Amino acid sequence: MTKTVLVVAAHSDDEALGCGGTIARYVAEGDSVHAVFIADGVSSRLGAGSEELNLRKQAAESARQILGISKTYFLGLPDNRLDSLPLIDVIQPLEQIISEVRPQVIYTHHYGDLNVDHRIAHQAVMTACRPTPGSSVKEIYSFQILSSTEWNTPGVATFVPNCAVDITNYLSIKEAALQAYALEMRPFPHSRSIENVMALARYTGAINGLMAAEAFIQIRAVR
Repeated sequence: MTKTVLVVAAHSDDEALGCGGTIARYVAEGDSVHAVFIADGVSSRLGAGSEELNLRKQAAESARQILGISKTYFLGLPDNRLDSLPLIDVIQPLEQIISEVRPQVIYTHHYGDLNVDHRIAHQAVMTACRPTPGSSVKEIYSFQILSSTEWNTPGVATFVPNCAVDITNYLSIKEAALQAYALEMRPFPHSRSIENVMALARYTGAINGLMAAEAFIQIRAVR
């Protein structure tokens, strides 16, 4: 039985960083994956305007095609300022997308990330996906984003994964999606470098007896 998966990311590029290999695996196995990007990703940057926003959207479209995502949604909320909005203004458009897509599985950010937009995205998902009768959502997972998850104050909601997905056959697809976001990546040894993302995938794989893997916290699983 095929699944419908929704990735709820604060910014375009988070889907590739956090679960790009897993997305590619779902698609290869015949499942349908959608993604929603909550914040615009550029408006907090000094001097950024419509050109930068268009480049970010073009990169997201390239990554969508590489990963095989069926459809992407852009909410266009202010970057790195989601905490300035009433939470309901994030939840309601997300609820509309969930109602339209009817996903069984959702991937989103870790609540303990340094980036405030990541934390708001997580909170919005957990609110929008309350386990009410008739809810389509049966599984929720949180992913890690290098340069945010590991950069928060030690001991503050540390990312402690309890499951992993084998992406050995999809690591090259994840890397290609990250190449599409070249403007957002940084040169090694920056944490958000392609080399470090690949190293994390191989490390996560090795500690699970695999060539490459992505780690997640399973938040909900109803079967």
